[in-house]
Amino acid sequence: MPQSPLEIAPGPPPKVESRVDMVFVPGGAFRMGSDSHYPEEAPAHRVRMDGFWMDRTPVTNRQFSEFVQATGYVTFAEIPPDPKDYPGALPHMLYAGSLVFRPPAGAVDLRDWSQWWTFLERADWRHPYGPTSTIDALDDHPVVHVAFADAVAAILREAAEDPEIALGAPYSTPVRRLDEVAAAKSPIIREVIA
Repeated sequence: MPQSPLEIAPGPPPKVESRVDMVFVPGGAFRMGSDSHYPEEAPAHRVRMDGFWMDRTPVTNRQFSEFVQATGYVTFAEIPPDPKDYPGALPHMLYAGSLVFRPPAGAVDLRDWSQWWTFLERADWRHPYGPTSTIDALDDHPVVHVAFADAVAAILREAAEDPEIALGAPYSTPVRRLDEVAAAKSPIIREVIA
């Protein structure tokens, strides 16, 4: 039997009123990364995290749209890059956009992500497959093309409106490290990542 990638910290969740839309993930240590897959995943290493509250479901287009409408927020993918931040970049490559999955027509080298991902001009959360696509009729689908800074802005907005969050309860939307902690606690996923 493989060693569990997670050591669960004992103890109950912090004293915060139970939330129907969230679940508490206890803290602990887990193995993050991989020595067997993409080079940027290495080295596998132990990470210890405190427990945190996590949304039961990903943020939807509807929820993110409400945040944008209330604040006027503009996402990272909607802002053209500043040439000063990318010295040596070709000027015609500095445009607002995001990576979009494009299924390859045939077999490709799986070590080369550019075989199935394309940086597409004006792809953003409102236009998930590029400028001619929309999220019409996709209100309940998870929002995509949201950078870490965009998620933080949305969380801070929610924290300002929610006293439980504003009082310091650890809270998060699903992001890489937190996803790995939550996944390691799932009996189904635990066997896959062990």
